[in-house]
Amino acid sequence: MILVDTGAWFAAFIPEDPDYPAGSAWLESNEQPLITTDYIIDETLTLMRARRQHPRAIRIGAQFIAGELAKVHRVTDQQFLRAWDVFRTFSDKDWSFTDCTSKVVMEAMGITQAFSFDQHFRQFGNIVVVP
Repeated sequence: MILVDTGAWFAAFIPEDPDYPAGSAWLESNEQPLITTDYIIDETLTLMRARRQHPRAIRIGAQFIAGELAKVHRVTDQQFLRAWDVFRTFSDKDWSFTDCTSKVVMEAMGITQAFSFDQHFRQFGNIVVVP
């Protein structure tokens, strides 16, 4: 299973993004199951709206809700609190709180691959980042 991050979703669906060729090609050719979190979906749709991609955000949001793009993991209360600990502890990193939730979820679920263009996933240790 591969966790899909915000930047990867954005790059896969927004042709104006510089990572669009790599992101869309990877997503189209991937055959492994994908997982994302409710926090990543929130961040993705918010980013799309902020970058004037509201119609795409509506379409892609509907696909997320219908479960057409990936399995959606809802961050649990325990994972939220653990992410808060990670956020406070790793003050030398510029990880967003969503990044911290991703780290915690990946550790809890034994996920070792991430589809991401975010260098932060490489900082998590023992994570293979694709493409």
